Amino acid sequence: MISNLQNIDVVILCGGLGTRLNSIVPDQPKVLAKISDTTFLDILLNKISIYGFKNIILCTGHLKENIKKYIECYYNNTNNYNIIFSEEETPLGTGGAIKNAKYLIKSDPFIVMNGDSICDIDFNEFYKFHINNNALLSIVLSKSNKTKDYGNVVIDEDYVITKFNEKSNEKSNEKSLSSPNISLINAGIYLMRREIFNKMPKKETFSLEYDFFSKLECYRYYGFVTNNEIIDIGTPERYKKAIDILNK
Repeated sequence: MISNLQNIDVVILCGGLGTRLNSIVPDQPKVLAKISDTTFLDILLNKISIYGFKNIILCTGHLKENIKKYIECYYNNTNNYNIIFSEEETPLGTGGAIKNAKYLIKSDPFIVMNGDSICDIDFNEFYKFHINNNALLSIVLSKSNKTKDYGNVVIDEDYVITKFNEKSNEKSNEKSLSSPNISLINAGIYLMRREIFNKMPKKETFSLEYDFFSKLECYRYYGFVTNNEIIDIGTPERYKKAIDILNK
């Protein structure tokens, strides 16, 4: 068991094509989208650095050279992070990207995060939750009414995930929710034991959300619930909203 978060590897998924955002963020990967005088990646790294995380693995694909140049320019002369790259030659999906980074990941467990969204959580509490449940996988779940955009997740009274619905209109009846219009959605932050690689599909390209999580019920994976909202930049509308929120 790791007692210091500084020793946990953080895998950040940065390889998406960002097709929906191209109209207002052309020629840049989503993680380098500007938020005032900084980038979304800078904000993400600053938020996790509060908890002592130093070992960062960036899973890059689309416009990966832009990300590498940015890191070399702004982060190579700092001791705050140890940043390395897991590069994709062709799009591998969120699951394939993690599988591709397997031999760069040294810690057990390790964290995986989407590079185009932020959800403020206490990582110390998230880690304790994961260890206390002896979980193969723990997923941060945010209370929201946006299941049309994000899908929803159902958990039982022990926080075991019983159903994972990606972008589904189906509503959860989870007892801790105060309103029938509120559901739990995947916040794109995960703690995983290395054993999880043995459960992944054999194919190289696959989605965590569509091809993997929905088939994991027999392994008792858990949902860590937060009231904090997800801020993401996946579409022009959400990007503009993120700028308003993050600039406050």
